[in-house]
Amino acid sequence: MILNKKYFCIYFSLFFLSYSVSQESTNLLNDSTKTENLDEVIITATRTIRQLSSLPMPAQIVSKKDIKRSNSIRLSDILNEQTGLITVPDFDGGEGIQLQGLDAQYTLIMVDGVPLVGRSAGTLDLSRITVGNIKQIEIVKGASSSLYGSDALGGVINIITDTPKTGFKGAVNYRMGTFNTNDLSTTINYKNKKLKAGVFFNRYRSDGYDLNKNDDLNTVEPFENYTLNAKITYNFSEATNLFISTKYFTQNQDYKASSTLKGESDINEWSSHLKLSHTYSEKWSSYFEFYTTQYKAKDFLDDENGSRFSDSYYNQLLIRPEIRGTYKLNDAHNFIGGLGLNHETLNRTDFTAQPEFNSPYVYLQYDGDLTKKINLILGARFDSHNKYKSQFSPKVAMRYEISDKFAVKSSVGYGFKAPDFRQLYFNFTNATVGYTILGYNAVSTTIPELESQGEIANIIVPISEFEAELHPENSISINVGLDYKLSAAIKLEMNLFRNHIDDLIDTRVIATKTNGQNVFSYYNVNQVYTQGLEFNTTWKPGNQIKISGGYQLLFAKDKTAEKAFKNGQVFARANPSSPSFQLKKQDYFGLYNRSRHMANLKLFYNIPQWDLDTNIRGTYRSKYGLFDTNGNTYLDAYDDFVDGYTIIDFAINKTIYKNYQLGFGIDNLFNFTDSQNISNIAGRIIYGKLNIQF
Repeated sequence: MILNKKYFCIYFSLFFLSYSVSQESTNLLNDSTKTENLDEVIITATRTIRQLSSLPMPAQIVSKKDIKRSNSIRLSDILNEQTGLITVPDFDGGEGIQLQGLDAQYTLIMVDGVPLVGRSAGTLDLSRITVGNIKQIEIVKGASSSLYGSDALGGVINIITDTPKTGFKGAVNYRMGTFNTNDLSTTINYKNKKLKAGVFFNRYRSDGYDLNKNDDLNTVEPFENYTLNAKITYNFSEATNLFISTKYFTQNQDYKASSTLKGESDINEWSSHLKLSHTYSEKWSSYFEFYTTQYKAKDFLDDENGSRFSDSYYNQLLIRPEIRGTYKLNDAHNFIGGLGLNHETLNRTDFTAQPEFNSPYVYLQYDGDLTKKINLILGARFDSHNKYKSQFSPKVAMRYEISDKFAVKSSVGYGFKAPDFRQLYFNFTNATVGYTILGYNAVSTTIPELESQGEIANIIVPISEFEAELHPENSISINVGLDYKLSAAIKLEMNLFRNHIDDLIDTRVIATKTNGQNVFSYYNVNQVYTQGLEFNTTWKPGNQIKISGGYQLLFAKDKTAEKAFKNGQVFARANPSSPSFQLKKQDYFGLYNRSRHMANLKLFYNIPQWDLDTNIRGTYRSKYGLFDTNGNTYLDAYDDFVDGYTIIDFAINKTIYKNYQLGFGIDNLFNFTDSQNISNIAGRIIYGKLNIQF
């Protein structure tokens, strides 16, 4: 059935495309200069303003125009439509981003250049971020630790919020849809010669949804959240300005563990960001930045008698001062350098201590045009740390413009991911099942305690193995690509990538308990890699139409598993009653929750004489495996897989009297759901939208 729907969408798109191109062809012949071909600029890749088309590393920009036309309201909706990115649910119900086959914990998420905190089990829930005040989203792929340190092992996603226009302006945006989902945003901005000020407010609520009617729980329980963001920029002079931003987010959600255990979950997050910038001369400039943010979450469960069954809490604080200088030797060569400190604490349930991380850092980058055709970037960063080994993260990237239409580029960088608080200090015992999970640093004190209480039956890994440090995960990231402008209207991009990760932090059984359960802890063991190809194309046959598409081919594998398959050490059964047989090297599929193929296709069409725009957007994900189903601990060709699927979204917007816009759309047009395996796809969502500008 899914296959038929996919073909229907392809036929519909081709019909719409052929009709649109026939309407536009005459205009193109008469005035080809009207083709929209604006050169976008990006900040995240180099921490300086650069043209996207001139970068020597793979990067993407999602513009405010495309965000607005798609009618999306959460960051996760937007990122799902970008090549090589897919949001995946975690066990807590949040959505993290998978980039180039790397887990969510390896991608740094920032807002206006500063990081978000509040990662649960390594995942930062993207669904909590509204897109109502976003100017553009910048995506940089490949290790970026040379500029951003830990968490940027796989790449960086930076959300750039909007800036005020001249005068006093504002907007109200309201969207109502399926599951009684309501999203209300209000923006008020003011700008004169010295002052820019803006306030943004968002309220988002939903009744949640239920994909499985056979139990007493909803897939997503009802929730309500609020976001408030205020920004001020004051120009003391042409050379000096002060930027201040503050943000507050709060959410309340029903929390249910069973028909008899019910409670609530609350999240409160705030941040303050201050930046003082000064330009000394045409060559020298600098800024001082101070950023602090706190993420607090708590939940409770009460039994049917109203007695408290459980309480949990999570309180993370980050303080980061940084000073950075920029030296522009001339138009072709410039340098940036900076130093700062990350001070981070986390107080949460099931921790053996209240840990404190202090990590001073320094970085330096050269960005220069060696010739008119060759651009070179050299960068490096040094991170010290009070709890793990210091890290040196170099990076080199180069772009060679063969002609006005054709360029090749490549980048090689080192990335690292520091052990998080959970991997070091966790001390959790499941009250129902009875297993225990210990952080690496908690093993040496907790195992003797459990032994003295008579809870340990056998120690499998000696405590002496936990006397050394748990090392950061580290990666060598290689990207090689080409850019080709077939014409003013058609642009093609291709990128080959490989990420090789050493010292991957995994879990293992370190002891057995007298209740028959295990004690788990963390250790450095695995070597894994992700490699593949990404392809993007954009076609603008005229001012009224834009068609873009992308494809990713991905191979994500564990090198230890590859060796086991190659040596004939892995066996499987075709079914439970059949004898086992030896698997071959080609039977190894790879890492869990990775699809071999992902693709997207987007068509935006604008009819100026009607003040109307419409679009249809499709994403495809091929099959993937979530669990080993035949008992050999690996994902192989004889395991059960989640079937591939296609999601189609449609939106149409009509402007009335210049300042009013009505919108209508359907997300997940063909109502795809998978109640057993995919919790973050709710089914068909029908909505209406009203936008008022003033």
